Amino acid sequence: MSDDVGARLRALRTLKGISQRELAKRCGVTHSSLSLIEQGKVSPSVSSLKKILDAIPMSVGDFFTMDLENGRRVFYSAEELADVGSGDVIYKLVGADRRDRALGFMIETYPPGADTGREMIAHQGEEAGVVLEGEIEITIGADARVLGPGEAYYFETNVPHRFRNPGSEPCRLVSCATPARTF
Repeated sequence: MSDDVGARLRALRTLKGISQRELAKRCGVTHSSLSLIEQGKVSPSVSSLKKILDAIPMSVGDFFTMDLENGRRVFYSAEELADVGSGDVIYKLVGADRRDRALGFMIETYPPGADTGREMIAHQGEEAGVVLEGEIEITIGADARVLGPGEAYYFETNVPHRFRNPGSEPCRLVSCATPARTF
């Protein structure tokens, strides 16, 4: 456990851009004590840890639940994008490995004649997108329009909607939706 606390403390301190000496000065512990804690050689008492965290500032609860490892993926190659589509429609989801995603960001590909289904779909949130190539017919409620390259859309997804490629070429678009859907 002391290794976890020390490693977390070092990661937090580094993330905040605070030197060991500066943090020791702020919280009133010796530099050597703080060094031993970060190395996992000494396990701090709860009151000592609270004193150190107050100088950052951060609560003890946040300290143990915050993602400090910086292990979250930031960059994805084209091959690493998860295809969460169905049928002929391809949805390449960015960040599919992030369980706590706040949004869904996708590259969508609709072959000629492909659509999201005969039934209109609706869910809570908002969606926006821009057509990169080809054309897509988007029906939102009673409104329908065919969009081409460079054209965009933005709507509330609680309104029933449907996407369909009426053209003879594949349609590619980039979209973003909130909240993130689980596929």
